[in-house]
Amino acid sequence: MKKAEEKTNALRLLDAQGIDHAVHTYDPETTDGQSVAALLGQSPDRVFKTLVTVAASRKNYVFVVPVNCTLHLKKAAAAVGEKSIAMIPQKDLLPLTGYIHGGCSPIGMKKLFPTHIHETAQLFDTICVSAGRRGCQVELNPDVLCALVGAEYADLTEQ
Repeated sequence: MKKAEEKTNALRLLDAQGIDHAVHTYDPETTDGQSVAALLGQSPDRVFKTLVTVAASRKNYVFVVPVNCTLHLKKAAAAVGEKSIAMIPQKDLLPLTGYIHGGCSPIGMKKLFPTHIHETAQLFDTICVSAGRRGCQVELNPDVLCALVGAEYADLTEQ
């Protein structure tokens, strides 16, 4: 008998809202974004990672960028009108978001934080983001993702 797939907060929210999406699973031991993209048969330009930051003002912000890119902290700070931002310590991720490192989704966090998605997401009909646990990605339309989490598009990565 096949074990029922465990639903994450992100997947429950997508189902509850009736949002069209596809779920992709892979070996949860694979945490490198480029490797995840390869396992999914996707371009790394279409697979996005979720990064949680803290600003000098102590406010938290979420940034969603392609797995083959690095978040440019100055561009990110400018996008949210802060002087500076930094990545939150890994130990703070679970208590703050409800998600662990390598399984952090922009959907279904404990609290809705201001979120920005790298502008290249608009080039695709669908993108993949974490579904809320290691080994599980969700594919959906980037504009739908923006509307769901109240995100804006911005230039967020290094050249």
